[in-house]
This record gives sequence, C-alpha cells and structure tokens, in this order.
Amino acid sequence: MADPKLLQTFPNPASRRDYLIEHTHHEFTSLCPMTGHPDFAEITVRYVADRKCVELKSLKLYFHAYRNEGHFFEAATNKICDDLGAALRPRQLTIIADWKARGGFTSRVTAEWRAKKKR
Repeated sequence: MADPKLLQTFPNPASRRDYLIEHTHHEFTSLCPMTGHPDFAEITVRYVADRKCVELKSLKLYFHAYRNEGHFFEAATNKICDDLGAALRPRQLTIIADWKARGGFTSRVTAEWRAKKKR
C-alpha cells in the first residue's frame, strides 16, 4: 500500500485566510486488481488548508507508490482522500479522480474529507 508517511507538509503561510489550493497530477497509474492491467487517471487535489500544506515532491512520490499496486478506482480515490485528510487536517478537501477509458467506460470518482466531529 502507498505509505501515507511519504506525505510531507509545511506551515500554511496564510492560515488566517481561506484560499483554495488545487494540484493536478496527470500521470497517475495503478493496476486493476482483477486483471493486473494498468489503469490511468488524472487526480485533482482541491483543498482549503488550515495549518498545513502538502509539499509537492512528496505528493508526487506518494502517487507514484500506487504504480505497482492493485486498487479499484473507488478504493484508490478514497485512500488518497483519507491519507491527505489525515496528513493535512484541512478545512476542506476534495479528491477528483478522472479515470481514462477502458472497455468503453470512463469513470470519475470524487471523494470529500471531513474532520471527525468532537463529542
């Protein structure tokens, strides 16, 4: 499994303000767990940082760790969302995975992260 410890962060330089950060990785690959064939996607990370921002080289290395792993589209998208949510604890986070066509289908999986409410 792609190790969330690969994700490095740095302090948000404007934590007093809500502003949207958007990163798109155009060359995401993983393997289909059923066939072993490669799956290709464009992954967009959209978030409003709280105290931390993600460092881009670490995000790239984290994404590359999926290359030899078998994941369904839904599982990969939700794992990315969970791992980034845990690392950043953002005010808002959305992951959009646009999976390339295979077998006549294109797929888009969107996952949102929400902080657990304190009781």
